[in-house]
Amino acid sequence: MDRMTPEAVGLDPDVLRDQLFELWNRKDLQTLHLAAHRGFSKLSEPLEALLTILEGCPGKQKGRSHTLGHHILVEFLTWMKEHPQVTVSSLLEQQALALQQRALNLTTDTQPTFIDNLTIIYQLDSVDPAILRSNIMKLHALHWYKEAAVLSVKLKLQKELNMEEMCVPLILQNKLPLAESFVAGHNHLEQQLVTLLDSWCHPGFTEEEILKRYPHVSVSKQCLSQMQPKLLAKHVFRLVEKFNIDQGLCPNALHKRRLDTLRFLMYKRFVEKSMTDENWSDHVQYVVADDFELQIQLVEMLVRYCSFHKASQWSLRYNVPRDRLPCGVWETQQSLPPDLQKIGPSASAKPEEWRPSRSHCKTFYQVPLTKDKVHFVDSPEALRRCRNIVLKEGGIVGVDMEWQPTFGCISTQKVALIQLAVLDQVFLVDLCASGFCQHPDTIIFIRSLFAHRNILKLGYGMSGDLKCLRATWQQLLEEPLKMEAMLDLLNVHQKIQRRKVDRTQNGPKEVLVGKNSAEKGLSLLVQQVLGRPLDKTEQMSHWEKRPLRISQIRYAVADACCLLDVYSALSSNPAYFGLPADLRGISSSQSEDSGGKKQKEKRAHGTEECQGAQRVSPPSSNTEKGLLCGEKPSEDTPPLPPQQLRVVCDNMLQGLGRYLRCLGVDVIMLENTDDHRVAAKLAQAEGRFILTCGQPFQSLRSQVGEGRCLSIDCSERARDQAVRVLRHFNVQLTPSDIFSRCQACNSDQYAAVPRKDMARMLKQKGFLQGQDIIDHTQQQEEETLGDILTPEIPRYVQCQWAPLSELDPDTLTFPGGAPIQLHAVPPALLLRIPLFYICTRCGKVFWEGSHFDRVLAMFQDVLHITDKDPESAAAAPQN
Repeated sequence: MDRMTPEAVGLDPDVLRDQLFELWNRKDLQTLHLAAHRGFSKLSEPLEALLTILEGCPGKQKGRSHTLGHHILVEFLTWMKEHPQVTVSSLLEQQALALQQRALNLTTDTQPTFIDNLTIIYQLDSVDPAILRSNIMKLHALHWYKEAAVLSVKLKLQKELNMEEMCVPLILQNKLPLAESFVAGHNHLEQQLVTLLDSWCHPGFTEEEILKRYPHVSVSKQCLSQMQPKLLAKHVFRLVEKFNIDQGLCPNALHKRRLDTLRFLMYKRFVEKSMTDENWSDHVQYVVADDFELQIQLVEMLVRYCSFHKASQWSLRYNVPRDRLPCGVWETQQSLPPDLQKIGPSASAKPEEWRPSRSHCKTFYQVPLTKDKVHFVDSPEALRRCRNIVLKEGGIVGVDMEWQPTFGCISTQKVALIQLAVLDQVFLVDLCASGFCQHPDTIIFIRSLFAHRNILKLGYGMSGDLKCLRATWQQLLEEPLKMEAMLDLLNVHQKIQRRKVDRTQNGPKEVLVGKNSAEKGLSLLVQQVLGRPLDKTEQMSHWEKRPLRISQIRYAVADACCLLDVYSALSSNPAYFGLPADLRGISSSQSEDSGGKKQKEKRAHGTEECQGAQRVSPPSSNTEKGLLCGEKPSEDTPPLPPQQLRVVCDNMLQGLGRYLRCLGVDVIMLENTDDHRVAAKLAQAEGRFILTCGQPFQSLRSQVGEGRCLSIDCSERARDQAVRVLRHFNVQLTPSDIFSRCQACNSDQYAAVPRKDMARMLKQKGFLQGQDIIDHTQQQEEETLGDILTPEIPRYVQCQWAPLSELDPDTLTFPGGAPIQLHAVPPALLLRIPLFYICTRCGKVFWEGSHFDRVLAMFQDVLHITDKDPESAAAAPQN
C-alpha cells in the first residue's frame, strides 16, 4: 500500500480517525503529525469532531505505552495553538456544556497526560463542581475507583468528596500511594487518612468490618495480608512524617509500636542480657510513659521474664490497681521493705568512678585520657574554647555522634551528643543543653568544622551520623553541609577485610577475627588494629537524659578517641594491613556491601544455591547464552552487555527489577494487580526471559521455551538477587551502564538540559520565583559551565541522546507527549548543578549526585573496569 499523504484525509471525523489509525499501525508518526494537522483544519466543528475521533479510538491507556488517542490529543493541542480561535469559550453555553460532558466520559483513561490535555482543550476545570462531582461518583458507582481518584485529583475536587469513600477501596486494592496523592496538600484530608489507618491498628479491629462496608471491592489475599497491624502502623508513621502530622492523632499505632518495643527491651535485658539495668530502666520509662495499658503489660511481662520482686516494684511505681495485677504481685508488694519499693539506685549504691575496673581494662579498649581532659560544651563560652582547639590548621579530629534510640516510633532521630576528639582532649558538644542547639554559633561551628580543608575528620559509617545531623537542624536541609577532608574508616575497614596480611613469619594469616566473632563494626576494627574491642554496653543508652552517667561518658569518649588511635596505627604501617600509603585516598567506591561479603563466604564454602536454578538452553545468539545461577562464567562464554539482556520481572520481584534497570538491563516489571500469565505473554511477544519466584515458576516455565524462565530465591535481598542474575547471564557490567536507563519507565534516551535552559523552563511554568536566583544562575553559567553546555562526549555512553530541539518550547513536552516533571526540581539546585538529564519518554528529571557512588560500591564485585570507565567515575544522574 502506498504511503498515506495529508491530502488523502477527508472532512468526516470517522474517515480521519481511520486514516490516522492506519498511520499509527505503520508507526509513521511523522506522516501522522502532518495528516492530523491538515485534517483538523478541514473539520467543520473541530472540537466536536475530536471527541468523535477519540470515542472511536481503539485501546485504553495501560502502563506507560501511549495509545493512538493520546497522540491525537497531543497533536490537536499543538494545532490549537496555531488556531487560537478554536476554543470552548467561543461556543454557546449549552453546546460547550454538552462537549464538556462528553469529554468527561473519556476520562476513564488514567494516563495523567491524557486527562491533562482533555482538561486544557475542553476547559473542564471551569465546569460546575456539582457536575464534576456527579461524574466522579458515577465512575465510583461503576467500581472504577482508580479512575475516579485520578480524575478528582486532576480537577482538584478532593474537598468536595468523602475521603473515606474514595480512599478505602483504593487501599483495599493495594493502591495506598494513590490514596496518599488524593489527600496530599489538604491538611484535614491528610489527617483523616492517618486517623483512618490508625483506627485499623486497634487490637479489636478485623478486616471483616471493612469488607462488609465495601462488598463490591475486589480484594486479593495479598492485599489482606498488608492490613496486619504491624504493617499498618508502619504506614501510619510514614505518613505522619510525610504530612507533618501530630502523633497524638494515631494512638493505636503508637501503642502498637510501643508494645513491640517493650517486648524487644524485655528480650534484650532478660534473654540476650546485652543491656544494663540502668539503660533498660531508662528506655522502659520512655516507652511506657503514661500509657496505662502498657504499664499493666509491663508488669505482666516482668512476671514472665524476671520475678515477682521486680514486677512488684514497677507496679508500685505506676500505682497499678490491685484488680489489674497478675496473681502473686500484690502479695509480693506487701513483703517489700520500704527502701526497695522504689525503682532506681539505692542510697547505699557506690558512685561510679572514672577509671573502670581492672577486668574491664584487660578486656576492652581504654581511653588514654584523664577525666579533666574531657570537656562538656553546652554554652557559647564553652563553644569558643572548643573552637579554638578543634579548628587548628592541620589537625586531625575524631568525630562521633549519639542519639536517642526510638525503636521505630520516630523514623529519624536527632543528635543528642557530638564527640570531637583531638590529640589529648575530647569535647562533648551537648545538643540537649537548653537553647544551645539552636544557638547561631553552634551551627556555624559545625559548618566550619566539616568544610575546613586543612582539618582531617575521621568517622566510622558517617552516613547515619550525617542523616541524624540533618534531622537536627532544618538549615542543613535548605543549605547542605559542605564536606571537605573527610575519611570514613568504614571504607578503610572494608578494604582490610578483603585483604590478607602477613601476621607471622610462617605465612599469610587473615586479619579477620573470625566469622563467629561477637564483635562487629567499629568495635571489630578496634580489636583488629589495637588488640581489644570497644565496650558497647552503653550504646543503646538514653542519650537525651541528663546528667549522663560516668559509664555513658566513658563510652562516648572512647568512640571518638579510638578513631585517632586506629588511624595512627594504620598510618604508621599501612602495608601491614594491606592498605595504600595514603589512607585519605580510600574512597567509598571501594566499599563492599555486607551482603556481598556474606555471598562470598558462602561461595568459599560451596554452599551457594539458587532456588529452581537450571541451565538456560543456548538461544539463537551466542551472546545470550545463559549459565547456572551462582556459577562463574566459563572462559568460552562471550560476555553480555546489560543492554542486550531483556527480562520481565514478576510482581513479586519488583525490587530486583529496579536494581537491574538501574544497571542498564531492559526490564519490564509487572504491576501488583497483573496476573502472572502476563509475564508469559510479554516473554513470548518480545523474546524476554522471565524472572519469578514461588508457585508461578512451574506454570510460567511450561508456557515459554526451555530455559526462558528462572526462579529466584525470594528470601534473598534484591541486591543479591541482581548479582545472581548478572552472573547467570554472564553480564559484563561497567560503570557507564549504571543509570543508562530511566529508573521510572525503562527508556534509554535522555536529553541534556543546561542550567540556564532549566531555569528558563522553571520560570515559564511558575516553579521559579524572583529574579535574583535567575541572575545568579546566569552568572554561574558564564563562570563555570564552559563547554559542558554542549558535551561532545556524554558521561553515560551506553544511553542514547536526544537533541533538545525535539522539545516543544510551549508545552515543554517531547514528541511522545511526556511533559517534563519540573515540579520535582528544587530551584536551589540551579546554584550547584550545571547540567540536567531528562528522560524523553516519561519526562523525569535527573541530575548528578552521590547515588552513583553508592550503586558502584554495591556492585563492586561484579563490575568490569575499562579504560573508558574508571572506577572513580563521576556521579551519575539522580532525581
